Formats: sequence, structure tokens, C-alpha cells
Amino acid sequence: MSFTNQIQAVAYCRTPYKQKFGIPRQPGLVSAARGFVELAPPFNQIDTVRGLEQYSHLWLLFCFHENLAQGWKTTVRPPRLGGNEKLGVFATRSTFRPNGIGQSVVKLHGVHSDNGKVRLEISGMDLLDGTPIVDIKPYIPFSDSIEEAAGGIAQEAPVLARVTFCQAAQQQLELYQKSDNYPRLAELIIGVLAQDPRPAYKKAKADPKLYQVALYDLDILWKMLADGIEVLELRPSQVGISAKLEKSDD
Repeated sequence: MSFTNQIQAVAYCRTPYKQKFGIPRQPGLVSAARGFVELAPPFNQIDTVRGLEQYSHLWLLFCFHENLAQGWKTTVRPPRLGGNEKLGVFATRSTFRPNGIGQSVVKLHGVHSDNGKVRLEISGMDLLDGTPIVDIKPYIPFSDSIEEAAGGIAQEAPVLARVTFCQAAQQQLELYQKSDNYPRLAELIIGVLAQDPRPAYKKAKADPKLYQVALYDLDILWKMLADGIEVLELRPSQVGISAKLEKSDD
């Protein structure tokens, strides 16, 4: 069967996440992450979202736009299994899918319409900045939440790492937090790093390597110590340069 209608982006997601490394592996894990879904023409009309405010959460169907050129895989190595075991692509939420489509549930904070633009204010997203949204649907609690559902390899929430800031990083954090450009910055950094975005086989292990995640227009430099993660520096982003530091690829 072939589709006669071509799928197009109805919106684009604006998020603090500027690179893949550091993005939570599931939605809702970092509630401090705030952003917007900006509707694209010809869908950026207030009538397309009339009544949406009555819902607290939304389903976003989106495109893994940075993975499409790499194609899809029949089997993948889920990070939860440490990259040591393969599962079928349809038994995971891998980005390497035949049609490159993902879904996430996000919290809706408001609907804004100004200067000809319609934006949905959201939080808890796990999407790269600029991700194309192909559909938006309301989350329906009585049907979308199933208490007895089995979660397979992802039944339990991830164990969180302890996150601290060295003195210099703490001072930098306090300066950046004075700006409205970085809402809930401390909570965001802690929430992202507490997930330990390194490859699964490195979990709970001290690591001498320097890591970096890009949030907003900042680079966050950190290391994994024996007792948790320490943030070493916050600095203006050099994505493309600083991203060359050690990163995960799972």
C-alpha cells in the first residue's frame, strides 16, 4: 500500500536541546525543559488549536530528521541493555525506523497567538531543537494511561546520578540565571545530567573524560566522578567545536 498524500510538517519544536547528546531518552524525565511548538503555514491559525487549552498534555508525532539519511535497521542495540543485546526495531523506540517517525507526550502550559504566529508552550520534551512535528493530538487519560501495562526492558525509571557544581561553575550558573534567556537553568542542567547521558556500559563508573552537552546557547562541561557528576564550566556554546569532546552515540 502506498500513501497518496505526502506528510508535511505542521509545526517545529523549539527546545533547549541543541545536539543529540544529553537529550533525555524518554519524554517527561526532565520537567524543567521548557519550549514551544510553533505552528507552520498554512496551519498557523488559531482555529487549528481551538479548544486545546482544556487538555493538560499533548501527543507530538515528529520526524527524526537528523537520522533519515542513515536509513533504518532491522535490529538495534537499546541503551538500556548496554549495547550488548539486539532487539527488533519495532520492539524499541530507536530513531532508526523505516519511516523515521517518533512520538512523545508533553505537558501543555498555554496557547499563544501573536504577530501572526501560533505557539504552544510545553515542557518535558525529549526533542532536538528544530524537530519537525507532523501531528499534534490531545492526551486522553482514561484511554492513554494503562495501569497494568508491561514495560518490557523499560519497566523501571532510570536511576539518577548525583549532580554538583564546582565553585567556578556555580558562580557562572548564578550569572546566567539572572537572564530570562535561561529559564530554570539549574534544574534543567541537573535534570539532564542526572540521567547520565553516557553510553549504558559506563553507568555507575567513574570516568576521567570530559563531556559536554549543549543547552540553550551554552555548553555545559562535566565529568563523572566516583560519587557522581560534577559540572566544571558553563560557557557560550561552541557547538561544532566543543561538541568534538567525548560524546555518546547510542
